[in-house]
Amino acid sequence: MKNTNLFIISALSASLLTSNAYAHNKSHGHIQAPKSPDVATEFDIIHTKVTTEGSHLVFQQAVTGKVGTKQPQANRKLAGANVFSYVWPTSLNSSAVGFQADQGILALALTVHPDFDDTPLYDEDNDGNKTNDGDKWHSHWVVLVPDNACGEGALKVKDIEKGTSPILPATWPNLPLFIDSPGFDFTLEKSEVLVRVPLSAIGFNESFSFDGVTAGLRINQQVHAPLLCVTDVFDIASGDLSLPGKSQ
Repeated sequence: MKNTNLFIISALSASLLTSNAYAHNKSHGHIQAPKSPDVATEFDIIHTKVTTEGSHLVFQQAVTGKVGTKQPQANRKLAGANVFSYVWPTSLNSSAVGFQADQGILALALTVHPDFDDTPLYDEDNDGNKTNDGDKWHSHWVVLVPDNACGEGALKVKDIEKGTSPILPATWPNLPLFIDSPGFDFTLEKSEVLVRVPLSAIGFNESFSFDGVTAGLRINQQVHAPLLCVTDVFDIASGDLSLPGKSQ
């Protein structure tokens, strides 16, 4: 596992970057990464990219093992619930997907967490119950910010402060977090994660910078702010979260 402090230190500098950042590996905006023998193969990133295919942006990560095979152990309660995620931090402003502007680092994430369901609009397992699908992989937009209450130098999904009414996306899942549950199509096949984001879901069609991260998060044991903290960073495609990728 990579040090979470590295994640936040780099993230703070990354949040200041603009879409002029280019990949440093001569891959036309893609990020190639070396194998990391100390990282579980399902989270060991070796390639990430964001490309335009017709009316969609396709967010990709490739790992050394089989994607999506490892899930958090269920503890049957929200307090302390764990989350595994494939994440694409971006240079996009939070307003690009319907949040209030300038709220933090906007990231796309594909997540799984067997102890709670945060996609109330969707019935992922088609059993007629929209509230029992957290153990199925699903997509989110999240806004990440630092909070030492999560651990020195750690990140969290930004909390919505009591008494405030920020601008939120239409598919916000009614949680006190800057999180969106848009229900994007995705595939988990062999060593590759793909999430298909309609171009219409982003407020503009200009190129942007990105990185790739695999991470673990955890719900606060007291179930209050900070509610959802980044607790483990498994791998970072660039190695330093400098957002060297460039959407194509």
